[in-house]
Amino acid sequence: MNSPSASPRAFRLIVTGGGTGGHTYPALTAIRALQERLACEGRTLDVLWIGTPDGLEARVAPAEGIAFTTVATGKIRRSSNPLKMVSPANVRDMARVPLGVAQARKVVADFRPDVVLATGGYVAVPAGLAARMCRRPLVLHEQTVRLGLANRKLASSATRIAVSSESSLALLPESVRGAAVVTGNPVRPEVLTGHADRTVAALGLHGFDRRLPTVYVTGGAQGSRQINGVVREALPWLLERSNVIHQCGPANVEELRRHTAGLPAELTSRYCLAGFMGSELPDVLALADIVISRSGAGTLAELTALGKPAVFIPLATSAGNEQAHNARHLAESGAAVALLGEVTAASLHDAVGPLLTDPGRRDAMAERARAHGRPDAADRLVDVILSAASG
Repeated sequence: MNSPSASPRAFRLIVTGGGTGGHTYPALTAIRALQERLACEGRTLDVLWIGTPDGLEARVAPAEGIAFTTVATGKIRRSSNPLKMVSPANVRDMARVPLGVAQARKVVADFRPDVVLATGGYVAVPAGLAARMCRRPLVLHEQTVRLGLANRKLASSATRIAVSSESSLALLPESVRGAAVVTGNPVRPEVLTGHADRTVAALGLHGFDRRLPTVYVTGGAQGSRQINGVVREALPWLLERSNVIHQCGPANVEELRRHTAGLPAELTSRYCLAGFMGSELPDVLALADIVISRSGAGTLAELTALGKPAVFIPLATSAGNEQAHNARHLAESGAAVALLGEVTAASLHDAVGPLLTDPGRRDAMAERARAHGRPDAADRLVDVILSAASG
């Protein structure tokens, strides 16, 4: 009798990266997509996440049932003044990098991954270097138009470099362009499955006038004082022309509620104020005709995949000014409006006004945004990971 065939060996993946949602959620989405792909082939996935103890990944990975470990890391506090780069904090942290590399090397050697996936953040550097030392394939994923600092340090060690935009290719060092492939930035599948009518019921938007466009304002999970302030000044003007859903951050709700208490009832009936958007976010995005937001990589990936006209107010203090680069990249092709430098209620009027009054302009911008979107980015990244594993 023939002996029963052995079960296929589990695919072993180390993920490293995090600190923020911009690095964490693309990695998580890629893990889920890889797990689904392997399941279709009757295979399983073993994952180990190397992260920082105080980063978002330290909460996300265990909540998803993903094994999690940490290594020592060194964070570079950047400055336009080279002398300020040699700060005591930088020197102290960089001294931790060799320890982190040694710890990561042991983790990689013991786990023996088929691939190491690095999505950025300073924790990715020791793990990425350890992959090279242990001769394991290293796949980098870059969410922004330009390579982040961690991925720049690891580029020469990478088997594959997955970038989110065609325009990133020309910005790569010539020596590593041959390893680059455009995948896009993975978008959580649930974001693409929203229904506008569910938002009306879930948030009680019965005072909304569906004949008017709906504007969704967000400054991220914690809100943005800058965006909140500009929108607060422009709110009467906005509400005369649109419905507004404003996700302002939990700490800012009461202040904004006091401010809007004096507005006419016919305007406040078209205003929905929320501290945080959770599971209802896909439905909110489905309802929104225009989005006013920051221009982080994850936000861009979601809005372009959905084809949403957007007015971006970049975070000026983002690492390497990446949010301004992201916003400018879309604005140059007519896929968004970028408000750079000082932003006022008047400049917001000028940016949003034509979109509110001209449905044709909104449709054209939506089409251009959609041309930049890659809703299949997670599957493309899985292709790269499996290709790297097979050599």
